[in-house]
Amino acid sequence: MSSLVKEDLAKRLFGPRRQRLHEFIEVEGAGAQRYYLCAAEHWKILKTRNYVLLTTSKEVEICMVKHWRVNREEKYEIVEKWFLKDLEMIDGKEADTDNPYFDMHFHKVYNMEAYSCASKYTFARTLSNLNAMYLKKDLKIVNFDDTYLNDDSVWSSSNRDCLVVMRMCFYASNLLCLSLCPLS
Repeated sequence: MSSLVKEDLAKRLFGPRRQRLHEFIEVEGAGAQRYYLCAAEHWKILKTRNYVLLTTSKEVEICMVKHWRVNREEKYEIVEKWFLKDLEMIDGKEADTDNPYFDMHFHKVYNMEAYSCASKYTFARTLSNLNAMYLKKDLKIVNFDDTYLNDDSVWSSSNRDCLVVMRMCFYASNLLCLSLCPLS
């Protein structure tokens, strides 16, 4: 489902704005609308006599997108945006607990609640990677467990995250079944 939403966001909202959507997570919002926190980079079209080149700029935008449905059509609207270069710190609140809360420190502190703790880490990893790729500035990421934040860890890929969670659920369900079986 999330890959379909990402594809739709990229096509309808970010493509026309000449941006490449890197990552998005669902964040808690009020009412029937959904909200997504997105990280996208700007790209430029350079035309030469015989070639069209796409180049990326170093400008990475972080934005809050409101999503709602009118009849059967999906609608998206950017309600807030910031630039990665202005992000001073990401505070994961508590590294030793499984919580979806985090703060993004720009000129003001913005409190966020991700859909899950895993999505919070995914977004922080994406911002860290984009910062390393384009800006190379000192971006403080505090109160996150480094094991899950670094690319070289086994947890770095969201596909691997899902695989680990699936295995844990499988083992837990097996333990539950075994505990319910009567001993002969």
